[in-house]
Amino acid sequence: MQNCRFGVNVNWSNYDYENFYNYPANHIIMCHLCNAKPVYEFTNKRKLCRNCFIHWFEKKFLFINRKFNMIKKGDIIAIKGEGYKKEALKYVLDNFKNKLMIKINNKGNKIAISDTIGSESNKIIDVLINKNINKSPSLKPINNKIIKPLYLFTDEEVLLYAKLKGLKYKPSTKKIDNLTYFLNNLEQKHPEVKRAVVNSYLKFS
Repeated sequence: MQNCRFGVNVNWSNYDYENFYNYPANHIIMCHLCNAKPVYEFTNKRKLCRNCFIHWFEKKFLFINRKFNMIKKGDIIAIKGEGYKKEALKYVLDNFKNKLMIKINNKGNKIAISDTIGSESNKIIDVLINKNINKSPSLKPINNKIIKPLYLFTDEEVLLYAKLKGLKYKPSTKKIDNLTYFLNNLEQKHPEVKRAVVNSYLKFS
């Protein structure tokens, strides 16, 4: 296997991560030049090899932080969550703590939770169904000292990152509720519906 060249002809620093999933598969030259076996396929049929996926994931993590201004120089971050999402969040934050000039500590001035598009879309629909407007502030990427660095990732993307990095985690023992079951089935029939829910919430909130 040849070494992946991380997105030939792509300026990652200026890349439009918000519209990444809307681009046609041939918009950007990536893994087919690397001659590497793909490990992930997006809904637009774009395929990424192992190295390109890890690179994309970590760059998007930094993009999410910039977009929502989540983490600032000198912040002390505590990490909350469970399973693969917590381990992935912990790993990537630790990986970039020097770049972001932050510290990781259980007693932080900010708490990073491992919520993703999957969990957030569930909460948004639940609030709409039950008309519980009091919970709406907690749906935002930042709520006081609570931040959600994985906010724009799907569960599948976070799980794959954790596996590719060889992270150890305990499988979740939570039972899937009816709403989650419904959204998962809907996502299978209509890919990107969870992302659409979150994007719509961000647009109108």
